[in-house]
Amino acid sequence: MPDYGHELQFGAFIPPVAAQAGEVIELSRLADVVGLDLVTFQDHPYQPSFLDTWTLLAVVAAQTSSVRVAPNVANLPLRPPVVLARSVATLDVLSGGRVELGLGAGAFWDSIAALGGPSLGPGESVDALDEAIDVIRAVWAADEREVEGRYYRIVGGKGGLEPAHDVEIWLGAYKPRMLALTGRKADGWLPSIGYAPPDDLPAMQARIDEAAVAAGRSPAEIRRLYNVNVGGGGLQGSPGECAEQLAALALGHGIDTFILAVSSADDLRGFAEEVAPATRELVEAERRSPERPAETPTRVEAPAASPLAVQPTPDDGARLSSERFWDESTRPSAQRDDTSLYTPDQQAAGRHLVDVHDGLRAELERIHDLLEQVGRGEADPRAVRSLLNRMTIRQNNWAVGVHCQAYCRILTGHHTLEDRGIFPHLGRRDPQLDAVLHRLEEEHEVIADLLDRVDETLVALVGAGDAALDRVRAAMDVLTDALLSHFAYEERELIEPLARFGYA
Repeated sequence: MPDYGHELQFGAFIPPVAAQAGEVIELSRLADVVGLDLVTFQDHPYQPSFLDTWTLLAVVAAQTSSVRVAPNVANLPLRPPVVLARSVATLDVLSGGRVELGLGAGAFWDSIAALGGPSLGPGESVDALDEAIDVIRAVWAADEREVEGRYYRIVGGKGGLEPAHDVEIWLGAYKPRMLALTGRKADGWLPSIGYAPPDDLPAMQARIDEAAVAAGRSPAEIRRLYNVNVGGGGLQGSPGECAEQLAALALGHGIDTFILAVSSADDLRGFAEEVAPATRELVEAERRSPERPAETPTRVEAPAASPLAVQPTPDDGARLSSERFWDESTRPSAQRDDTSLYTPDQQAAGRHLVDVHDGLRAELERIHDLLEQVGRGEADPRAVRSLLNRMTIRQNNWAVGVHCQAYCRILTGHHTLEDRGIFPHLGRRDPQLDAVLHRLEEEHEVIADLLDRVDETLVALVGAGDAALDRVRAAMDVLTDALLSHFAYEERELIEPLARFGYA
């Protein structure tokens, strides 16, 4: 990825813990004194142990003089965009232009709904955020604008509460549609290292840049921020080593703003007084290097499209059991487009479906292997526990049971995601898929019943003999036949539509 050439900035991400309110304010003041650019706070209104983010931002802005403040990121479903826009503009005016807006589509939907907020699916939440950005900018605009959306609207309302400066909107984005929205409309991208590790940045940045180019924007217009931490998958080593890691992110991945999670004055001082200056020096030295191109690239060509290369996993028709759970000859099929070209990002959606299924197929094999070990009496309990990684089970029978239960939870979550999110999205985009999607949902119900049957046989296996083990094997054979058949059918029907429409 290119270095977009932005001036580096550094900030703090401070936990807004109510029981430590005094320390939160002191850390914010210290950030101002030591010259950090930003102080940010997460926004979870349903978290009773946290201070209210907007009230906290106002207090911090009032008690500091130069540091900018921002939510990291604001919880849109519980903060209506008109009110949020006026809050941002008001605080920006009162603070002398020191407010930016980190914005998220929402998370922890059960908690949001418990407080009276909406319960939106993944695609709906992205659409709502898209509309909210237009509403917020309409409120800030001196001219009157109307926004007529499905989730938010301004019709005849008065805008014109202008912030003191051009407030930037940064999106906390990870999934394809959110990244594309960032490229189309946002002023910045604000991921966290725990959810977007450095190895994942190039593909995510490319999606942002591709969307920016398609919207007629330069990718260099978009600020690239990064929430980082020390240890635990984040920065490692001495201040100098941390600076080298940040410089590599700036020069190699285009990151221009680093926001460190801090909980103590020592953390904050070390970052501001040692890591930040060293990072700036390393980046400036590299940018001045004669070997470096004189101009930083500002536009990125969209990846070339090609025929669909992802192939469904074939079903060879072999079955472990004579029991039949559905009639495969009655499965509907949608027309497949074999002539269109798709970018690598578009093809990645179908590849992901196959990868998920491959992981589940491997889990099936592992469960069958565990059953055979139990049947032969070959496995020592400690060896089984080692094989199962961190599972703390003492008997082979229970080891099999826990492993199956873990698999069932993963599988159920995978199918729930499809039923509640992906399938409705695909059905809305292409009504010809309705019959296929309905059949897939019916098969999910059958598989759920088969999972319950396996669970019942595992419960009966504890303390029982060979006959109980045979019942577990028989139930697992039926489940395996159903899953392998279902996975192959789903891939055959959905890989191409996923390339066209994505995962929502």
